[in-house]
Amino acid sequence: MAVDLTPAELTLLGLLVEKPRHGYELDEVIDARGMREWTEIGFSSIYYLLTRLRDRGLITEIDAPRGGRGKARRVYGPTPEGYRACARAAEAAVAELRPVFPPLLVGLANQPVIAPDRLRAALDRRAAALAEKIAEVRAARDAQPDVPGFVRATFDYALGQLAAEQQWLADYRAAEFDDESPTEKADGYGPL
Repeated sequence: MAVDLTPAELTLLGLLVEKPRHGYELDEVIDARGMREWTEIGFSSIYYLLTRLRDRGLITEIDAPRGGRGKARRVYGPTPEGYRACARAAEAAVAELRPVFPPLLVGLANQPVIAPDRLRAALDRRAAALAEKIAEVRAARDAQPDVPGFVRATFDYALGQLAAEQQWLADYRAAEFDDESPTEKADGYGPL
């Protein structure tokens, strides 16, 4: 049976295949591994996604030892079908190129309406944000030196993507502002 999983569902299912967990623990792992940088999983959506996975027969509540005096938490683990679905979906995610829809490209497609000084300022802000994000991801990676190789690979991939964009941005800024000839309108936006 083929099961289509959203990236968020696959992410949670993969974490449960790795080790049975409860919702709060899933949130902690997602934070620690910087997963919110590449998947849309908010804390509030974790329980919704767990319910969807459970209703589809991909995970089940498991008996887990109760820790401490606190409230017992529901711990989930994969069913055999969940494990197989995770393996198939993960393989497809690794093998298949899928389109991405970065807002940057929408902005670049509409660049002619941005005055040169405003464009330069926007690109400067993006460059600063990229540098900050690279430092943040590096720090998160370096804070966890003993993570498995597949976890390190996600950090390294993210850093590679950020570094590639940083290089593209440096090249683009240099080429774009070598000669500035468009005139600026009074409202701060340039002509087409």
